Amino acid sequence: MRQAQHQTFTTHDGVQLFYRYWPGTPAPGEPRNAVLLFHRGHEHSGRIAHLVDELDLPEVDFFAWDSRGHGLSPGERGDSPSFATSVRDVQTFCDHLQATYQIAESNMAVIAQSVGAVIVATWVHDYAPNIRALVLASPAFNVKLYVPFARQGLALMRRFRGNFFVNSYVKARFLSHDPERVASYDNDPLITKAISVNVLLGLYNAAERVVADAQAMQVPTQLLISGADFVVHRRPQEQFFERLGSLHKEKHILPGFFHDTLGEQRRGIAVASARRFIVQNFQQPLERPSLLAADRLGLTCAESEALAAPLPHNSLGDRYWRMTRASMRLGSRLSSGLKLGFDTGFDSGSTLDYVYRNTPTGTSAVGRMIDRNYLDSIGWRGIRQRKLHVEELLRLAIVQLREQGSAVRIVDIAAGHGRYILEALQGVAPLPESIVLRDYSDINVRDGGALIREKGLENIARFVKGDAFDRADLAALDPQPTLAVVSGLYELFADNQRVGDSLAGLADAVPVGGYLVYTGQPWHPQLELIARALTSHREGQAWVMRRRSQAEMDQLVAAAGFRKITQRVDEWGIFSVALAQRVQA
Repeated sequence: MRQAQHQTFTTHDGVQLFYRYWPGTPAPGEPRNAVLLFHRGHEHSGRIAHLVDELDLPEVDFFAWDSRGHGLSPGERGDSPSFATSVRDVQTFCDHLQATYQIAESNMAVIAQSVGAVIVATWVHDYAPNIRALVLASPAFNVKLYVPFARQGLALMRRFRGNFFVNSYVKARFLSHDPERVASYDNDPLITKAISVNVLLGLYNAAERVVADAQAMQVPTQLLISGADFVVHRRPQEQFFERLGSLHKEKHILPGFFHDTLGEQRRGIAVASARRFIVQNFQQPLERPSLLAADRLGLTCAESEALAAPLPHNSLGDRYWRMTRASMRLGSRLSSGLKLGFDTGFDSGSTLDYVYRNTPTGTSAVGRMIDRNYLDSIGWRGIRQRKLHVEELLRLAIVQLREQGSAVRIVDIAAGHGRYILEALQGVAPLPESIVLRDYSDINVRDGGALIREKGLENIARFVKGDAFDRADLAALDPQPTLAVVSGLYELFADNQRVGDSLAGLADAVPVGGYLVYTGQPWHPQLELIARALTSHREGQAWVMRRRSQAEMDQLVAAAGFRKITQRVDEWGIFSVALAQRVQA
């Protein structure tokens, strides 16, 4: 039996998580390959350690963590600050393995089960990692709670009680037919039967999103479904597989298997399939389909066209959205935010600056209440989190430029009012050598200039009018930027050619070693509301957006000559912010 080394790594919020490491013995001259194992909910890495020997891959490194709140990792048992925190932990874990063991992300394969499978699937969807293969065993996309309206009841209780814990109802004998496995589950002191409601509800929300948008996932994926699973529903697993965007995918239904697929009595069937899938993918070159033409062919193209098409006159949908628009127009008489949206466009720099300020205003108490509800919509909450992530990565890029001995010269090619740039500099010393904020709108240039003066940054910052899609103009930026920012722009334009030209102009301007902060919108739960009820800054047109998967956005950035080095995403998976570095062509 291979012996595990016990290790820890420091995750993104400073918490030290525990993991087991089984070193492999690759042939001389061969790259190091790794398999990462992710355990079920309530359990820990020791419960899947048997797979290291059963998979029989002596040349491969194996790693298995204890997720926070589980096993030997810290945190209240069964809890995490949020489901999204656990997802980001996966990315931090991979970053640690790359830096510590010199294992490229492209030489990693992942096996994950149940709740761990949902965490990993969400990571693959939201962060678009270039891993070699993914094996998901009985992913807990929809847990069987059995009590009617249990999910809604838990959400209601949380509103009044805050976070609390519920215990698993599942007995070990309904997880596996293996008597040794059942006995060890009942006697394992590291198993926790509790799960926090925050994590449970976050699991449901993330799973729904990932199943609905599985087409965005390009990683070769094998799905193992237990045929007699008392814990999770099969239908979402089937839907996930049907929608999965990978060109290389396979599904195995295992008759009679209980939920602990990889701990079942006859698990050799599942393990053999997983081994063959992983070996074959390690032997093949890493390939991903090009998404550069996804604006003209594919699901998100069809989705945006459907949203742009008018509904049949007087159909139920047509009447519903006419009534919605009318009610919002009525609300705009009282709510300052709604009025500003209708006056300047809900995607305008003025509206975004209002959303950032997050102070409800209106003509009366009712107007302020309407405005508060408007500002608290999921999309605007995501926008404010995006602002924080942009500021975080701006500061990170500034630190890295200083460590490289480079001057910090910032350009934002579509800055709106530039608030996130200017507020990101609070506490930064020394300040950048120069800041150039650009925008097409005279209103934004005027108000952004006033904000520069308000912040007392006239000596290093200026606001000018400019076209964010003019490649030649961007290539000739003066002074030459070492840090370019594009926030909230490309999401508004479906055309990849225009986005590619803009990125190419920035690549022409930013020297090798410089940085790019860019945003994306891989998912949005209110796309139809936005398209049917809100207007754009473009002469009052409907605000129809085409989503770009994270993989598509990253490919556009890579095609221009940048390499993504880190990423942030909000807890709802709506807006991503990434930092990339200019590399040699």
